[in-house]
Amino acid sequence: MNKELIIRSGSSDVDFALLKNGKLIELHKEEDTNNIAVGDIMLAKIHKPVQGLNAAFVNVGYEKEAFLHYHDLGPQLTTLLKFVKDVSTGKQKDFSLKDFKIESDINKNGSILEVLKPGQPILVQIVKEPISTKGPRLSSELSIAGRYLVLVPFSERISISQKIEDKAEKDRLKRIVQSIKPKGFGVIVRTVAQGKKVAELDKDLQNLVNRWILMCKKIPRANYPSKVLSEVNKAGAILRDVFNESFSGIHTNDDTLYDQIREYLYEIAPDKVNIVKLYQSSVPIFERFHIERQIKTSFGRTVSMSKGAYLVIEHTEALHVIDVNSGNHSNKATNQENTAYEVNLIAASEIARQLRLRDMGGIIVVDFIDMNNGENRQKLYEFLREEMKDDRAKHKILPPSKFGLIQITRQRVRPELHIKTREENPNQGGEIEAPIVIIDKITTELEKIMSESTYKGRICLNAHPFIAAYLTNGFLSIRVKWFLKYKRWIRILPRDAYTYLEYRFKTNEGTPL
Repeated sequence: MNKELIIRSGSSDVDFALLKNGKLIELHKEEDTNNIAVGDIMLAKIHKPVQGLNAAFVNVGYEKEAFLHYHDLGPQLTTLLKFVKDVSTGKQKDFSLKDFKIESDINKNGSILEVLKPGQPILVQIVKEPISTKGPRLSSELSIAGRYLVLVPFSERISISQKIEDKAEKDRLKRIVQSIKPKGFGVIVRTVAQGKKVAELDKDLQNLVNRWILMCKKIPRANYPSKVLSEVNKAGAILRDVFNESFSGIHTNDDTLYDQIREYLYEIAPDKVNIVKLYQSSVPIFERFHIERQIKTSFGRTVSMSKGAYLVIEHTEALHVIDVNSGNHSNKATNQENTAYEVNLIAASEIARQLRLRDMGGIIVVDFIDMNNGENRQKLYEFLREEMKDDRAKHKILPPSKFGLIQITRQRVRPELHIKTREENPNQGGEIEAPIVIIDKITTELEKIMSESTYKGRICLNAHPFIAAYLTNGFLSIRVKWFLKYKRWIRILPRDAYTYLEYRFKTNEGTPL
C-alpha cells in the first residue's frame, strides 16, 4: 500500500489530495479567509446562557454566535474559569499547573445557569466548524494534539487509543507516560505512538507543554474575543494525523510549503525527508497525478464502479442516502444471491472512500442490494467495518436491518465538501455531466463487454461528435490505450443525431452489444 500527499498551492487557498495506490481517498482545502478551524482555542466571553437549551451562546468573532452545551463544558470547568481569571489579572504567572489547585468537578447533570454568567471570560476550543446556518460548536474541555500524544490540562487521567489492541503494549505506553507526565495534565496516547520509545514520546510531550505555556502568555494582553492558540497549518495537521511508513511521496508546487514539510518531517521521521518533492513542471500538479479526473468522476450524484455497478448519493437536511445499483451487471455467477453479494462488496469499498472523500457526516443510510443469505449479510457488515477502519472521523456502523439497510453515523466537524461536476450543455442548454465523467462511463462499459461478451468481431462505438473527437485526439489517444490494453481496435463513429450523453456499443453488423 502506497500513500501520496499532493499539495496544490494557489493565490488564495491550498488544496490537499491524499492518494492510496493512486486512488483519491481524501480532499481538503485551506482558505486564507477561513479564520475558524477545528482545534483552535479562543479567549471569549459568555454572551447568553439559555436554560431551555442548557447551553450558552459565545461570541468568538464569527458572524454567527458559537454554541457551548453543558455537556461540552468538561468536569473541570470551575478550575478552568479560576485559572483564566487568575492569569488575566496577573495573579497566576506559573502556567505549569504543578501547584495550581484543582477545584471540584461540576455536576454532570447540572444547569448552565449554575456555572456560567453573561460576560464571564472563558477559554473555549472549536470542535465543529460553522455548518449551514449554524455557528461553530465549542467545548471548554481543552486538548492540544501532537504527533503521538494529546495534552489535556486540569486532569491527571492517562488514556490509551482503543485502536491499540495489544494489552502488553498498552501497559508499556501507560507506564512510560506516567513517568514523564507533568502534574496537572492528563494525556491521551494516540494510535501512532504504538512501538515508540520514551525519548520520542517525551519530546512530543514537551512540545505540547511549551505550546500550552505560550498560549497562557497571550491571555493577559489578549482582547475578547481572540484566538490564543491556532491549530497547526493544514499540511502539518494532515501529516500529524495520517503520516506513516506507507507514504512514498509528498509533492507540492510551493517553495514555502516544501521547506515547511521537510522541516516537519525532519522532526518526526528524518529517514523520510527525501520523499518530499518540489513539483516544477508546466503541467498542473493535479493533472499530472490524475486528480482532476478523479474529482470529476467521484463527486457527482451518480458514482460509477467496476463491472457496470453504480451508487446514487442523495443529500437531505437530516441525512444522506446511498443507493447501491447493479446496473447492467451480469457476470458468470451462478445465481442472483452471488451477484448481489459481489456488487455489495464493491459498493462497500467505494462507500467507505466516498464518506472520507466528501467528508460526509451525520446519519448515512445505505440501501444495499437485497440478499437472502444471513451469512452474506454478516460478511458484508464486517467487510464495511474493515474498509472504514482507517477513517479518522469517529463513526459507528449498525448491523443490517430487516429491510437490508445499513445505518452509519459519522462525526461531522466541518461542512461537507461539494464540488460541481456538471457543465453547460452545448446542445440544448441546461447542464450535463462533464466530458470526463462520460468517458469514464464508456470505459467502464467497454471493460464489461471485453470481460463478458463472447463476440469476437470488430466493436463499433457510436457517440456524439465531441465525444468521438475526444476519444481519438492525439498520438496516444484513449482509443490507442484501449488497443494496447485489449489488443482489439475499437471503431469510433461520430453520430450527429446523438445527444451529448448518448453512446452505443455495437457489433460491426450494427447489432447492439
